[in-house]
Amino acid sequence: MTRQWRLQTAHTTYAVSLALDDSVLVSDYWGPSADGPVGPWRPAVLPPFETVADVAPVEYATDGTRHVHQCEMHLVRGDGWFGAGWAHVADELRREGDRVELVVTFDDHAGALRLVQHIRACADHDVVERWIEITNRGTTTVHLDRVFSGGWTVPGRGGVRVRYLAGAWGQEFREHQLDLTLGSFAIGSRQGVTGHLFAPAVTVTPIAADAPGAWGVQLAWTGSWRALVEAVPHGDRARISMGVDDDTVTVVLDPGRTFVTPATLGVYSADGVDGVARAWHRYQRHTLARSTDPYHHPVVYNSWFATEFDVDVTQQLALADIAAGVGAEVFVLDDGWFAGRKDDTGGLGDWRVDDEKFPHGLEELAAGVIARGMRFGLWIEPEMVNPDSDLFRRHPDWIYRAPDRRPVLSRHQFVLDLGRPEVRHWLAGMLRDLLSRYPITYLKWDMNRPITDGGRPGDPRGGEWPLQHAAGFHQLLRLLREEFPQVTVEVCAGGGGRVDAAVLGLSDLVWPTDEVGARDLLEIQHGFLRAFPPHIMNSLVTGLPGMRHPAPVSFGYGFVVGMSGVLGVGADLLSWDAEQRRQAAAFVALYRELRPLLQFGELTVHGTPADHPYAREYSDGPDADGRVCLLVWDTAGRRPADPGQVGGNQIHQRWRVYPKRLDPGRSYVVRGTGLTAPGAVLAARGVEIGWSHAPDADVLVFDPVPGGAG
Repeated sequence: MTRQWRLQTAHTTYAVSLALDDSVLVSDYWGPSADGPVGPWRPAVLPPFETVADVAPVEYATDGTRHVHQCEMHLVRGDGWFGAGWAHVADELRREGDRVELVVTFDDHAGALRLVQHIRACADHDVVERWIEITNRGTTTVHLDRVFSGGWTVPGRGGVRVRYLAGAWGQEFREHQLDLTLGSFAIGSRQGVTGHLFAPAVTVTPIAADAPGAWGVQLAWTGSWRALVEAVPHGDRARISMGVDDDTVTVVLDPGRTFVTPATLGVYSADGVDGVARAWHRYQRHTLARSTDPYHHPVVYNSWFATEFDVDVTQQLALADIAAGVGAEVFVLDDGWFAGRKDDTGGLGDWRVDDEKFPHGLEELAAGVIARGMRFGLWIEPEMVNPDSDLFRRHPDWIYRAPDRRPVLSRHQFVLDLGRPEVRHWLAGMLRDLLSRYPITYLKWDMNRPITDGGRPGDPRGGEWPLQHAAGFHQLLRLLREEFPQVTVEVCAGGGGRVDAAVLGLSDLVWPTDEVGARDLLEIQHGFLRAFPPHIMNSLVTGLPGMRHPAPVSFGYGFVVGMSGVLGVGADLLSWDAEQRRQAAAFVALYRELRPLLQFGELTVHGTPADHPYAREYSDGPDADGRVCLLVWDTAGRRPADPGQVGGNQIHQRWRVYPKRLDPGRSYVVRGTGLTAPGAVLAARGVEIGWSHAPDADVLVFDPVPGGAG
């Protein structure tokens, strides 16, 4: 009799069973909640030159079991011996509250390896988490040239449409798509970090019109990684595999060692790709976020764009005066505060205060910031070291370097090897000293170059450097959370080079991009929000032009863009006039009122930034009492003229937006317009955009009428 397990999420069912003489787990069903029985997988037609394991929807495939199509694990056992065959030896269904975890154990036929597959689901959200453990119980070393976290099988008759996020520095998270009918598609990072080129997230939909819904897969990992999507001939399914990079990583499985992969995450939504995005957000705020309170998602003022490296206590306190006046809750002193830091050529690694810039130490500035009603924050780049630093002169062996060539210098800096215990110990001590010495409650952790020359000559596990570096980074983030819970942590890597589910679970905010031009930032946010949530997306208002879209926008446009996530300010406040300060204070006050809704509500996107107008709708937020908010932008500087004004040969009409998340039977007041109507009427007729907050951006708030049926 077939052994089958059904795991239930909030709205979906994930069913797996043992197959092929109990040698593998296969996927039986992944879709809307199924009340009735789910039939186990059965082989249909077996094409010539393919094995049953190649056509089966195997949950985790290794070479030696699967022979034609892609595998999640490649094993090199020595003496020309590769792969493994498996036999089921145990299983356990663990329940804890609303969470259930299936643990299925297999031993290889030689008795040397143990493979444990974990599948976890929760009734609070729709994300399924999967990972594996592999243990060497033999007497000889096994090398894992590939050790992914899992493979996901999805419907794919006629192929699949793959949506993914790609870009570069300053252009992260651009949304792309392709139709994959046959063959494979791969993305990833070889940089030792998540990277700017691709995000570890894909969404797929079947090309066949009769297969509704969409499936999303992510990887919770901050080092080098790879994702593979495969569509094969003679099949009606596609496969998505994710895991640590198999190009730069080789895991050395010595006798007695167990290796645990990072988790791969999967989600299904009957509401298509928009539903997948909302499902990711629910998981990220319910499971990954440590809190939903404003303390760890504050309005930040960051001084970098005002002063860059040229910092001193007098000018920083002058900025703090204005920042407090416009409503900032945290003041962050960025780069330039430490010894030897005149520009980017020196000082990294010497994390002691520059006595010339701060003759009374950081205490004077910190006390001044706190006296003005704000928290004090600091920028730091712990993994980096300049050649012109005392740290490098003392420990030149602490950086990544190859023995046969000069180490690669990028941005005038090297990368410290976090795989070395002495480096991690030093960094932990430095962080403890800094956070204990000063009243710092916000830390911006930056990393401004990729890792090159990875490896450690003479170390048999030197090929695991991407794993070790990411694990060391995670270890230090956990130290901050456990020992300094009052410190809000923002993760940055030259912009969005470190954004993934693992970082979301260990930090409070991420810096999604170094591009701060409002029009460009709006586009980057659009892609970011397809996989990651508003409550972690730090968005500074700087007033600077974009690199791709330098056309000017109004003063308020950037504030409405920033309100899409975690609003912050980074402009040179000393250059603002009284009217700009007044407007900024009004935007910040409105944002702080709407913050629970904008950060933790359900997000519905109206079109793309290529559409005019473009809007983001927020609903069902905590403590929102049914309120709905739309942020609206004129995305191309084409706002129509007033009615009656002629442009060309036609009379332009004002633009309207059509809310999608109003309760049809409830009445709403459209704030600032005097308009009151039932949700059904407002959704059907639309609401005219008044452009009351800015000439090219607006904030529409729909307040429900108390008790109010239409």
